[in-house]
Amino acid sequence: MLDGCGRTIDYLRLSVTELCNYRCRYCMPEAGICKRDHREILSVEECVEIAEASAHCGVKKIRLTGGEPLVRRGLLEICRGLRAIPALEELCLTTNGSLLPSMAAPLREVGVDRLNISLDTLRPERFASMTRLGHLSDVLDGIKAAEAAGFSDLKLDTVLIGGFNDDEIGDFLALTMEHPWEVRFIELMPMGPCAEWDKSCFLPGTEILKRYPGLQEIVPNGVARRYRVPGAKGTVGLISPVSHDFCGQCRRIRVTADGKLKGCLHSREEIPLRGLHGEELEEAIRRGILQKPQRHHLTERPSDTPRNMNQIGG
Repeated sequence: MLDGCGRTIDYLRLSVTELCNYRCRYCMPEAGICKRDHREILSVEECVEIAEASAHCGVKKIRLTGGEPLVRRGLLEICRGLRAIPALEELCLTTNGSLLPSMAAPLREVGVDRLNISLDTLRPERFASMTRLGHLSDVLDGIKAAEAAGFSDLKLDTVLIGGFNDDEIGDFLALTMEHPWEVRFIELMPMGPCAEWDKSCFLPGTEILKRYPGLQEIVPNGVARRYRVPGAKGTVGLISPVSHDFCGQCRRIRVTADGKLKGCLHSREEIPLRGLHGEELEEAIRRGILQKPQRHHLTERPSDTPRNMNQIGG
């Protein structure tokens, strides 16, 4: 389906929980969030119903997000229900990776096609400081488990933060020499807890190219500009939502864990979907697609959304 700006919208990011077993500094408050009554969060059946209605509106790819989706009770049932949607071509999931040692194989068995694993540093002490609750070894074990379960084309998502991990760029590039992974550097966005951080924290994706001019450009994938270190098995992706506004190519909508459709990550506008069924539900999704904003305004001001990232879906 085309939105009001003529963009084809065929990608849904469906959040299944606001909860997470980490407290990453740019994403969540140190004390975490107040746990909602489970009745305030989409049920397994509601997730599948919304996904089916979205498919009727032209969605072909769904990514499950959170919070941390692997802490969601009933996640495998959700995946199984989504995989049964005939029009769905790709089912993906973004995770911090810490629970993959036990979950990778079941996810593969219920039809998840591809995983993105968040990894902002390769240094254990920094990892503990950023996540507040996590251990780097758990994520590294999760990556191994994902590969053992048959997940290929793994993507490692690294939020680039000046003064925190920009001195590790070379270490992340080195991973692509030995592994067929795509390491994707994502610009830090001024929203939630980090909206008031010092400007030096917000590095443009071009900083990677400035420091490593030998990277060879290859065919892009979606919003990611892609490169390769000469001779590497893997690739490098640059996702620049702030400095390299890709709103004109955006093809996604989002549904939050409490059932609100968002046409843009940074928009205040939300359309409630809970309690709607059949044509009424599809009409609400179509309305959300048609009302999708032309662009965000991150170069002019912080994000307009009052939600933290974990409340929207990464």
